[in-house]
Amino acid sequence: MTTLALGPEWLQPDAIIAWLGPWAVVGLALIVFAECGLLLGFFLPGDSLLFTAGLFVAQGAIHLPLWLVCVILAVAAFAGNAAGYWIGRAAGPAIFDKPKSRLFKPEHVLKTQGFFDKYGNRAIVMARFVPIVRTFITVMAGVGRMEPKRYFTYSVIGGVAWAAGVTLLGFWLGQFEFVRNNIELMLILIVGLSVLPIIIEIVRARRTPGAHAA
Repeated sequence: MTTLALGPEWLQPDAIIAWLGPWAVVGLALIVFAECGLLLGFFLPGDSLLFTAGLFVAQGAIHLPLWLVCVILAVAAFAGNAAGYWIGRAAGPAIFDKPKSRLFKPEHVLKTQGFFDKYGNRAIVMARFVPIVRTFITVMAGVGRMEPKRYFTYSVIGGVAWAAGVTLLGFWLGQFEFVRNNIELMLILIVGLSVLPIIIEIVRARRTPGAHAA
């Protein structure tokens, strides 16, 4: 049912959770960890998976209590960010110091630092809700040598808001028959809402005097 909206069957949230069976929450935690911290996890459907997990808890397809599912997924989100940060901090400088690399350039580190300086702590939280960005920005924070205490503090806030928040939203909306009968539509809306923060920031940046000269 979700093929048109979310790509191949093996990336469909309901298919993934059904395939994981009794290990659904463990599998979801590993997926969230990979998407938040490992560069190879950028293609994973984090938002729709969290929403579907909440919906499955509401339906009784996932038998763990809601609070425990939220805690496990929030911890996985933070752990992924922590891993990605230290990967970027340890291996990043060596990659970005290659002068002939087209992708990994020292200027990218400076731009990342400028991004954090411009948007402040909210950038760490906002990035959680933007697909692909949440995967790469955590590594870039490590490459840019962002202060660990500051980064991890707001990673906790972002991790709880994203992992627990989207799961709770799926659980709450899963109480309604319309949502249960229109999962595909709900997942499309979740994906659309997930990119809204970055669109708002782009619009704001363009309206700010001198933004194009920055």
